[in-house]
Amino acid sequence: MDTFRLDDRLARDSVLITKLGLCQLRLQNDKRWPWLVLVPQRNDMSELFNLTPLDQAMLTFETNQVASTLKDLTGATKINVGALGNIVRQLHIHIIARNEGDECWPGPIWGQGTPVPYADDDRHDFMKKLGGAL
Repeated sequence: MDTFRLDDRLARDSVLITKLGLCQLRLQNDKRWPWLVLVPQRNDMSELFNLTPLDQAMLTFETNQVASTLKDLTGATKINVGALGNIVRQLHIHIIARNEGDECWPGPIWGQGTPVPYADDDRHDFMKKLGGAL
């Protein structure tokens, strides 16, 4: 079995929270939004339909589980879920908590402003809170 290889940009811009059944659950290092990323641990995948039917079902389950937990923890107005891949080709799912009045509401967050990295303590606290809720 091949060792899973994470895209360099995903590794640079996010922090591993935990490994689920199929995916790595990662925290995007931008505290403007509670922003999680699921990365299926399958090499050379760029599209949802590239996954086996079983992996597709598992990804749907993990996406729903993480999105629901994020909504419960943050009380967000809306949870945005998307798989874009125009810049990072490796298959990954963004799960972002949005609230009315956030910096980009109601528009998209992609490419807006400058990311604001988490302070170490804030990142640790958020990851602990999320990890305990999953």
